Amino acid sequence: MNKQQLITDIQTQGLSWVEPNLGVAGRKGGAGPSDHKAVTIDGTTVMVPIYTGSSARSPYKATINPDTEQLVLHLGDREVLPIAFPQEPKFYSLTTADGIPYRKIALLHSRDVLATTVLQTCMRYNNTETSCQFCAIGASLEAGRTITRKTPAQLAEVTEAAVRLDGIKHLVMTTGTPNTSDRGAAYLTECAWTIKAKVDIPIQAQCEPPDDFIWFDRMKEAGIDTLGMHLEAADPQVRSRIMAGKASVPIAYYFEAFAAAVKVFGWGQVSTYLLAGLGDSFETLVEISDRLIKCGVYPFVVPFVPISGTPLANHPAPKSEFMFALYEKIGAMLREAGMSSADMKAGCGKCGACSALSTFEKL
Repeated sequence: MNKQQLITDIQTQGLSWVEPNLGVAGRKGGAGPSDHKAVTIDGTTVMVPIYTGSSARSPYKATINPDTEQLVLHLGDREVLPIAFPQEPKFYSLTTADGIPYRKIALLHSRDVLATTVLQTCMRYNNTETSCQFCAIGASLEAGRTITRKTPAQLAEVTEAAVRLDGIKHLVMTTGTPNTSDRGAAYLTECAWTIKAKVDIPIQAQCEPPDDFIWFDRMKEAGIDTLGMHLEAADPQVRSRIMAGKASVPIAYYFEAFAAAVKVFGWGQVSTYLLAGLGDSFETLVEISDRLIKCGVYPFVVPFVPISGTPLANHPAPKSEFMFALYEKIGAMLREAGMSSADMKAGCGKCGACSALSTFEKL
């Protein structure tokens, strides 16, 4: 089994029995890659599901060699290769000037990426008729693992320490969608100004398309380097069934926003999430990815992971064979277009840990 196949398999099937005290703690619920843990496989750090029902049934297991204390990945009874977990970062032990633990402000993703949800609430989350059925943005808040609103000063303080103490390379700022016409762009802009005044770090901001595309210029002026606006699904019927509130924003409007954002941030510096496994067909995902690439947007395709406590907790993850074929096709399209995650200045696509796509970008 090659590295591409192994990463694809383990991200779709998950990993069973991971000692919770080893490496950076995994996270249950929240925004972004939840129910995952960072695992380094053959030099590449990826986010792997460990807290899902399917993970408990996965043929992949992690064990510790009692003689060498080396972590080993097994497929059934066969040893595959040694693995490792990134260690807990130094900044996790600190507290902000106003008494909030740093880890409630921002978290380490993969091995060198800092990620934060600046607003841990969403106007759609508490309404079953509008909420995204895969989302758990409120879970970490209810569990007391984060706070509702991270202030610009808190974010700047934590980011500076993470860069200085742990060598963080870029920052991802996402947000729950507030009931404002800018859809969170205004607060992301405010946060970026304060962070960039304290530390020089590439930043990706993520939000829904705002009502006025002037916000793209304002975000860029504030120091935001790349932008993510996430479709999640492409088929209108899948969108209306899985994320009825967000589906009220037409895909046509997303593409208007993509075109405007590419003019500001640059070709290949705007991205979108596509969650394979929600119901989009192979052909639909390939078609939308081709359309995105042609307008300068990086299609960050990831396997859907059912998160505990959500309406889709028991929804199956996509098959490994489906994801491998999808990665091969989209990877070839990226190569032909000359678009690469490595060329992105910041963000989920550049990190790449939640997907195997970046390993398919080169022959």
